[in-house]
Amino acid sequence: MDIFLRFLSPSLMIALGLGVGVWAVRRFRVSWGLYWIGVWTFIGSQLLHIPFNIYVLNDLLAGWGLSIGSSLEGMRLAAVGLAYGLSAGLFEELARFAVFWFWLKRDRNWRSALGFGAGHGGVEAVLVGGLTVYTVIQIISLRGVDLATVVPAGQLELAQSQIEAFWSAPWYLVLLGAAERLIAIVFHLSATVLVLQAFRRRNILWLVAAIAWHTALDAVAVYGVRAWGPLWTEAALAVFAVLSAGIVIALREAPEPGPAETRPPSLELSPVELTREQIEESRYGS
Repeated sequence: MDIFLRFLSPSLMIALGLGVGVWAVRRFRVSWGLYWIGVWTFIGSQLLHIPFNIYVLNDLLAGWGLSIGSSLEGMRLAAVGLAYGLSAGLFEELARFAVFWFWLKRDRNWRSALGFGAGHGGVEAVLVGGLTVYTVIQIISLRGVDLATVVPAGQLELAQSQIEAFWSAPWYLVLLGAAERLIAIVFHLSATVLVLQAFRRRNILWLVAAIAWHTALDAVAVYGVRAWGPLWTEAALAVFAVLSAGIVIALREAPEPGPAETRPPSLELSPVELTREQIEESRYGS
């Protein structure tokens, strides 16, 4: 049962990532191409975002005494959360903006934004689910194995504590990962719709709003895990999901009008001017 539960959560993540694509295509009749554009947009943004965090942001925060691996609390932890949140917001929202700018010039509408956002959030869920499956397989393979034979001595205590925490986690904590992916997918839909408004309304402040929204979500996630624990953090993120759904609905566009109806040709006859001679002829003619 424990093993089944550990595989259930990542399986749900993968199902959510693919299911949101099916939902967008069938519900809004958008092409799978938009979903795949969202997939590659997320992957492309991470090819820049992850190295930036590793080689630039981490060193910058460490220089300020704000290393994520150290014991942080209060405003210092909040500052770290904001830094990582802003990093994610800049790379992902600017990537969305670039795709709308260069490749989706003919698809700048609400329905297409949902297909695009479904791919962006969906592939993240699939990738996280896949990595989780790999982790579960690795930990299961270590059952009954003497960790001292496979783990360096300096990391042995940490590895033992992590494995113990993995197997002792209650079922509701195990399933929180799938719930978090659902929240993230709804967020990505709202962020994509917000970026779309920068083009629909010709106002770059909508892009700024998307970056700020992304920053706030990730900052709460980073801060909450350490300050509040996983349950209260997910509860706070669930509020973001509700607000994200509200953003998507509030910015929904009215259906585009169909082709204009053509008026039937007029059956009215134009008046005919007759001369006096024609009138006289018509009166006495046979």
